Amino acid sequence: MTPGECRAARALLNWSQFELATASGADASTIRAFETEEMTVAESNVSALQGALEAAGIEFISEIGGGTGVRLRPRR
Repeated sequence: MTPGECRAARALLNWSQFELATASGADASTIRAFETEEMTVAESNVSALQGALEAAGIEFISEIGGGTGVRLRPRR
């Protein structure tokens, strides 16, 4: 997951950095540093962030012709 994908995923969910921090167990300062590319964040933290976003309905789209991205799964 890239910093831009993280920002886009939060936007789709209408989540603040604090809400993602609560869902993932990461510190909001870690999320801020990751999204602004202020510093390198441990892969375990990035995995926790991605896992929380996926649990909330985000799908990460791999690069297949049109580039990488995120989308919100339809609610069932």
